[in-house]
Amino acid sequence: MANGDEQKGKLVPLTVAAVVAAVAAVGIAWVLVDVVKKKGEAVNPFFRVVELTDETEDPAVWGKNFPAQYDGYQRTVDQVRTQFGGSEAEPHTPTKADPRSVVAQSRIEQEPRLKTMWAGYPFAKDFREDRGHAYMLDDQTFTGRQSPKTPGTCLHCHASVYVPYKKAGNGDLIKGFEKMNPMPYSEARKLVTHPITCIDCHDPATMQLRVTRPGFIEGIRAYKAFQGSANYDVNSMATHQEMRTYVCAQCHVEYYFKGDEKRLVYPWAKGLGADAILQYYEEIKFKDWEHAETGAPVLKAQHPEFEMWSQGIHARSGVACADCHMPYMRQGAAKISDHHVQSPLLNINRACQTCHRWPEEELRDRVNQIQERTAEMQDLALDALVDLIGDIKRGIAAKGDAKKLDAARGYQRKAQFLIDFVGAENSTGFHAPQESARLLAEALDYCRKGQKALR
Repeated sequence: MANGDEQKGKLVPLTVAAVVAAVAAVGIAWVLVDVVKKKGEAVNPFFRVVELTDETEDPAVWGKNFPAQYDGYQRTVDQVRTQFGGSEAEPHTPTKADPRSVVAQSRIEQEPRLKTMWAGYPFAKDFREDRGHAYMLDDQTFTGRQSPKTPGTCLHCHASVYVPYKKAGNGDLIKGFEKMNPMPYSEARKLVTHPITCIDCHDPATMQLRVTRPGFIEGIRAYKAFQGSANYDVNSMATHQEMRTYVCAQCHVEYYFKGDEKRLVYPWAKGLGADAILQYYEEIKFKDWEHAETGAPVLKAQHPEFEMWSQGIHARSGVACADCHMPYMRQGAAKISDHHVQSPLLNINRACQTCHRWPEEELRDRVNQIQERTAEMQDLALDALVDLIGDIKRGIAAKGDAKKLDAARGYQRKAQFLIDFVGAENSTGFHAPQESARLLAEALDYCRKGQKALR
């Protein structure tokens, strides 16, 4: 019996060892299978459910191959405010002219001084907070700024225009661009269906990023020529990281309409800074309109996020727009860009903490401080501009010296453009805090010089 017990005693450890070995073997096999599976997912990050072509415009079709990206794209309908940006839903009674049931808050009602700055220009009639990309086409179509004179050029940044341009130009993107620009907006609007979609930024065959907007293709070529690089072709010469900014900069820029053909031009032939752009406008003697209260030949800055970003620390550090506004996220084994384009403040963990190893609350407070200080400076500059406009009006009423009035109008033009440049740029100073402060200080100085010129 003793020998039997001894044999059993020896068998138990062996049995346990065998079971452990078997479990380990199964575990290793599972890990190996999972690794192979994940590698397969990384090589083939999507299933080609449908075939995409260079005419596949509908994002829902792309979404069959890229459901995670499409889900993010659809979420741009979200309306969430930060302290100085975004928009909360405001109810609107639908009408035949404007069928929207929800709109964004009016910024000119919140800030009446803007009506004075833009007197005589459509922005003084209707100017609202920005909403997500999902609304970009409808909000332009039904804005109170529309008129019979509005050209088709405006669709360049508010609609998916790549396919319509190609069709209008019989396969030639630039010719289609040139054909649609001078069309009345109401006619050109019939040629587009969607706001920005996948095809505007991606090659359907390779999924590589690409620039499809003629305005940017020509504008960046002019800027690179200014830097000494002739015949720059963005789609063949830009790096992947540069393209992660350029696809956004196709639209988030300052621009003007040139000549009777209403050709969209990005004014970068002298550089990307506000001063360089102002100098460019001065040399070509361009004006957006004549101020209704002073007669000054003034300018309307648009949405120069790219230009302002280019003056800041993130640009100098090689950080792209997509790094913050479309940060990478994990989808299984794949790393994809989050297509829910939004303020980084609404996604601090992935948008900011990848580089900045501080608590979310501290990072948010630092951003808020920059924006609060910029808003304070902007408030002072707007007060100074309104005072200058009032002094010019009084000078006109008193039949003052024409040369003095013209000099003051020149200072109003410069001050107004710089104030508007900072205000129209939607980061409230964050993209380039020092540059924003400098421009507002310069605008204050122009207002002071304008008032001095009247004395």
